[in-house]
This record gives sequence, C-alpha cells and structure tokens, in this order.
Amino acid sequence: MRVMIVGQKWLAAEALKLCLSLEHTVIKVAAPTADDRLILSAIDADVHAVTVGTRLEAHHVLDGTDLIIAAHAHCYITDEARKKARLGAIGYHPSLLPLHRGRDAIAWAIRMHEPVTGGSVYWMDERADAGPVIAQDWCFIRPDDTEASLWRRELGPMGVKLLKQSLERIARGCLTSNSQDEALATWEPSFSRRRLGE
Repeated sequence: MRVMIVGQKWLAAEALKLCLSLEHTVIKVAAPTADDRLILSAIDADVHAVTVGTRLEAHHVLDGTDLIIAAHAHCYITDEARKKARLGAIGYHPSLLPLHRGRDAIAWAIRMHEPVTGGSVYWMDERADAGPVIAQDWCFIRPDDTEASLWRRELGPMGVKLLKQSLERIARGCLTSNSQDEALATWEPSFSRRRLGE
C-alpha cells in the first residue's frame, strides 16, 4: 500500500519503521515541527516530509495515497483529506474505545483509579476517536503507574502491535471493524501539562 503517516514523537517514528518493514510505500509524512522524531526518521529513510499545523487538509495528501495512518496525531484530519486516501484513515488511541475519547485518555484512566485500560486502532471519521474499531487490546494499570510509565511499558508498544495487526488485515483486503457502542462512550477534556505535575 501507499501510505501517509501523520503524527509525532516515538509512536509516529515507530509507525514509519513498521510500514517500511512491512514493505508498504510511505509516500509522505507530516508532523507539527521540523525537528520532530518522525520528520528526522523520514529524512533518514528518504521519505518526503512536511510540517502541518492543527489541520491536515486535502492538499497535504498526495494523489495515489491508499491509507493515512495517524500515530500520536494532534491535528484534525479533515473529511476531504480522509476521502483523498483510497481507503481513508486509521488512528491509534490509548484507551479501550469508546471509553476515554479525547487527548488525555491515559491521564483520565489513572486519575479515575481504573485497574484496566488498553488501546484501539480505529477508522477515523468526523468525530473525535469515535470511528469503528479495527483492533483492540488491554492491559493492567499498576497502582504506582504514571502516564509515562504506563505508556512506555504497555500502551506505546501496544500501539505498534495493533497498528501492525491492522495494516496486515487491511493489506489482505479485510476491512472489517466494529462500531463503537455510543451508550458506553465517555469523553474528557484535556489536562494542562502544569496541572498534571509530571
């Protein structure tokens, strides 16, 4: 497949590495800053890289793109951009969707003293973190976990694993997914970094 990766930091760089290892053609990546790990990794891999602000528009998506992959993407991927990719866009969210939609899913799961959380890869639509789920897994939250420890030990690696499973299914033409149960959906606002005290 010909894919575009939108995101930042470790997860986006790992998504790039994953796509290349699966022999997908990464035709473009987009990150918020020129010094982001995704951009630097793309340059090393001779992949076209650009910076984008808070919205990914259709003109950012190259003709012939099969799939957009959102990995730690905090920009809004517009409907026109998603439609320009033949298959649309998938994203990874560090919660058991439909629980904890929103930017700070890990923080809320910890602050609500939940014993279990997980990750989900889903088809992106016009609503935040609300599209049909392709793949999902779970993990325990330890009593002493912080956002950083839970991400590094469980949810980050889980994201790479679930993206791999999803890409393999999609490449085989298996586009099955499960709609999220709106009766169970929760959404929480973002914390400021200062309020977290971490």
